Amino acid sequence: MRTDIVHIGAGKLTYEIRNIVNVADKLQALGIKTNMENIGDPVAKGEKIPGWMKKIVSELVMEDCTYGYSPTRGLLETRQFIAEQTNKRGGAQITPDDIIFFNGLGDAIAKVYGMLNSTARIICPAPTYSTHSSAEAAHAGARPISYQLNPRNNWYPDIEDLCGRVKYNPNVAGILLINPDNPTGVVYPADILKEIVSIANQYNLFIICDEVYINIVYNGQKTVPIGDIIGDVPTIAMRGISKEFPWPGSRCGWIEVYNGHNDAIFERYIQSILSAKMMEVCSTTLSQKAIPRLVTHPKYQEYLNERISRYEKFSNIAYERLKGVPGVLVNRTNGAFYMSVVFEDGRLNNKQTLPIKNNDVRAHVERLVSAPGVSLDKRFVYYLLGSTGICVVPLSSFSTDLQGFRVTLLERDEREFKRIFDILAKNIGKYLNS
Repeated sequence: MRTDIVHIGAGKLTYEIRNIVNVADKLQALGIKTNMENIGDPVAKGEKIPGWMKKIVSELVMEDCTYGYSPTRGLLETRQFIAEQTNKRGGAQITPDDIIFFNGLGDAIAKVYGMLNSTARIICPAPTYSTHSSAEAAHAGARPISYQLNPRNNWYPDIEDLCGRVKYNPNVAGILLINPDNPTGVVYPADILKEIVSIANQYNLFIICDEVYINIVYNGQKTVPIGDIIGDVPTIAMRGISKEFPWPGSRCGWIEVYNGHNDAIFERYIQSILSAKMMEVCSTTLSQKAIPRLVTHPKYQEYLNERISRYEKFSNIAYERLKGVPGVLVNRTNGAFYMSVVFEDGRLNNKQTLPIKNNDVRAHVERLVSAPGVSLDKRFVYYLLGSTGICVVPLSSFSTDLQGFRVTLLERDEREFKRIFDILAKNIGKYLNS
């Protein structure tokens, strides 16, 4: 090409959660039976969608209107429903026009970061969900600016670290929270959220809070939606139905804009997001139509509670299996359905291996780990996959210097779940001592 056509941030777009699938597929072709514990898709892991939910969707499919465009912001009736439900909580109030639907939260994330001034930065937690960190880094063409989540303190954010990084990085315009968190499974108590809101208020920042898991909290933990405590701070809350219903194939997510008119620059920024959305005409009509009917169905909360109870039980099984393994830091998952395990400093090196019986698989894994720049935790992940068939995600791919891995709690069969975590515990020890 006579001129460079590649965006300055193109190299920042990484998504190891799905990249590892390519490795797993290759090893499956070589004869390895895999357990895919990498992607947060409850349906792919065997979640049974109840008949009453399917009935609502099938009835909507018979309505011609569900095949048409929706307004740019989304269906008015659904936005009214969400605004009414939100305002009942008594926090910051919103109108239907403060809600914008997208084709999944991935679409929302791309536009929220993509419409930022290229010099404006959003400070992200470390580790953080890679769609956020990649989109933020790509828009700026630079590494993410991060504040630390502390694995030695329940994965709670280091507030002093956050405040210092905001103070000495004048380009920071906003703070990202994910609550409950992906990849760590931590649930932010209200007092920590209030401290973060106070920092945003002090430095005239806005907040982005990804709350796609806000209704999946357990083990006696409590949190609050960000809109309940933000006061006058401009805020974008991100919501969706992919994890909660669960209906990931619907590609249906939305943002709720709080205090959108309190700051002229923030107001123009939100208008730019809406203008970018207008270029696409609309979002998915069928799933928007379904939201009020599904949420108000008399069996909805019972179904959600059953899933939450299962995640709670499995989070404790996973914690009990791994907490005593020497060389790793493990925290109990209290929300969403992920667990992040951290290797203690100095416990990994580039000589460690696991036995792989299949010669072709072993050769392929050895080629992978010998590639330039392979992190030590990715090396572990490749050997684990080749040796046991268990597919997890290296923690370093979540924009952190910590070495470890993320695993899901989505396996429905309790016996199989215990088997997977018994194998994990055994092979962590075997690998560290190899």
